[in-house]
Amino acid sequence: MQLMQAGQHKFLFLELDREFIENIAKQAGFAARFEDESRRVVLDLSAEGREAPLLLFDAADPANLGWFSRCQFYVDGSSGVVLQTPIQLANQRDRGGRALPYSVRLQINKELPASFRLPNKAPVTEQTVYSVLFNFLNALLNTGVGVCGGKVVQPLAGRTQPQGNKN
Repeated sequence: MQLMQAGQHKFLFLELDREFIENIAKQAGFAARFEDESRRVVLDLSAEGREAPLLLFDAADPANLGWFSRCQFYVDGSSGVVLQTPIQLANQRDRGGRALPYSVRLQINKELPASFRLPNKAPVTEQTVYSVLFNFLNALLNTGVGVCGGKVVQPLAGRTQPQGNKN
């Protein structure tokens, strides 16, 4: 990890290890395609062989209340930001534009403001990011991740279509 300064602004630059991230994805049960860019790492993840969709659900739907009470991570549905993490999430789509139920795309930002903190005000290091990534991937498979608002990130589990007016 490096601390960079640009004028009055200070940034943390994470030096994330490709093999370590690929190993985390594999341990969690995902096949991963890795892209290392200058300011971010992009992962295309697929849980092949899984019979149920990834546990990405609409947190506002009352039918999903059981999932909502168990989840540890929430995604801003308008931007894809996984709240209080340096991770962003996006659906992967088929040729018809439908979200694939077993695949997602993650982006891990390597450049963060020096004031950025993880939950419980934990400082950001490569090791804490690896831990958050592992816990997030496990949540997608086992406990659930809530999507809050917006139309950019589409839920994959629970009731995925909004309830219409039956009148």
